[in-house]
Amino acid sequence: MGRNRRPSKQMLLLLEALSAHTQQWRHGYDLMKETGLLSGTLYPLLIRMTDQGLVEAEWREPEHPGRPARHAYRLTNAGVALARTAKPAGTITFTKASFA
Repeated sequence: MGRNRRPSKQMLLLLEALSAHTQQWRHGYDLMKETGLLSGTLYPLLIRMTDQGLVEAEWREPEHPGRPARHAYRLTNAGVALARTAKPAGTITFTKASFA
């Protein structure tokens, strides 16, 4: 049985970042820089959102030889729908300062 909760401020921030370009694969480090979320918050949130079917993740080959493969993330259709309903137009946009 799944719970039906309102998304946290951190999830809303991540949804906003991922929904800017829904088909673009994003790396965790880039999402950390854009949202201001720390790795201890971001990665568990991405894992939960993946388990909930809101985000898809895949290993991406390195752009430069000798670098390790990295996970990349993007919203699923369910994630896009949640992003649209969770943050209706005209609501407050969260910034890095909101979590300081």
